[in-house]
Amino acid sequence: MTTASPNPPEAVSIPASQLYTRRRVAPLLALGFASGLPLALTGGTLQAWATIEQVSLQEIGFLTLVGTAYTLKFLWAPLVDRYAPPFLGRRRGWMLVTQLLLALGIMAMGLMSPGQALLPLALLAVAVAFCSATQDIAFDAYRSDVLRKEERGAGAALSVLGYRLAMLTSGGLALIIADQWLGWGHTYMLMGGLMLVAALATFWAPEPEVPAQTPRSLSRAVFEPFKEFFGRPEAITVLILIVLYKLGDAFAGALSTTFLIRAAGYSATEVGTVNKLLGLTATIVGALTGGALMAKLGLYRSLLLFGLLQALSNLGFWVISVGPHSVWLMAAGVSLENLCGGMGTAAFVALLMGLCNREFSATQFALLSALSAVGRTYLAGPLTPPLVEFAGWPTFFLMTVAIALPGILLLRWRRKDIDRIDAAGI
Repeated sequence: MTTASPNPPEAVSIPASQLYTRRRVAPLLALGFASGLPLALTGGTLQAWATIEQVSLQEIGFLTLVGTAYTLKFLWAPLVDRYAPPFLGRRRGWMLVTQLLLALGIMAMGLMSPGQALLPLALLAVAVAFCSATQDIAFDAYRSDVLRKEERGAGAALSVLGYRLAMLTSGGLALIIADQWLGWGHTYMLMGGLMLVAALATFWAPEPEVPAQTPRSLSRAVFEPFKEFFGRPEAITVLILIVLYKLGDAFAGALSTTFLIRAAGYSATEVGTVNKLLGLTATIVGALTGGALMAKLGLYRSLLLFGLLQALSNLGFWVISVGPHSVWLMAAGVSLENLCGGMGTAAFVALLMGLCNREFSATQFALLSALSAVGRTYLAGPLTPPLVEFAGWPTFFLMTVAIALPGILLLRWRRKDIDRIDAAGI
């Protein structure tokens, strides 16, 4: 990684209108869409299709294993670092290959039926998930390599926007299209066609200004990312920070739907409408706002400000738990939490990009993103139910604010490490 200046980096003031239309940033909207499109098609949408065709509950349960590739993608990330197709550059070549395979695979899924050929369809879905996870590896590496440091927040925001829109398209919208107009097979054909259209952005996206060196051997691609990362003075600090930064947010959201329906007494329709419409909109607005502010504030101040807002926004759920039953109150609390969470996500992804050495960015980003899921998967998920049973919902949401504080305190304590990371950007 580039040696950083001992002085904190100065933030660059760039209007949002210019930042999001930059040549390196704008294509990330379509590339983020391509990254997010297959997820629901091998997950929730596929399960809905199987349910409609009267597949047994036990067999539908096994379909949840299709997405294992997304969890294990760091295992073959070194191959993406070491080898590349002989066209479109080191990262875009992999992106195009996987996008074309995804388009064909999704269309092929539309030729099958879970009610008549569940096993072949499930195996094809596994292959699609593998290609999708590989596309994610290449895309995350490309984004880390191509963006200048003042563009990372905006790049993260546009990627989140594209990803969320794709999940909405291949999730809720696909269900409506399949049910009302095209049927399931033709809907999957349509989704495969959308992947082909999104793949055009790979041709539009530019190569990094300073191409990174390719690892000389597969052995180096496997082991050197760890050696290089842990050789940095800030390595342990940032690893802990990655786990802690969004931990309070993860605890607050772990059982939020259950809380709103079972404890707060809102209907599934009310909760679904607020989460899908207002929640998604607030997340997108938060990410775009956070990306624009990052160019002015720099990495450290953005992480600190957005981290504080993330923590305080959990109080919105506390207000819902103690306040009167009001859909407007619930909508305000959920929107506030998603708005601040979106801002925090933009800064957090920018931090992960800043941590990647571009020679090994595929492997390092895959590992760091896997580590970022530790708090949500292994802490928030298992620990939230006993905490709620012990303290009750109002006290629990106050506790989530406290859970967010160690990450913020660590951030303040190790500010020089964050400034060093920020200064090492392009």
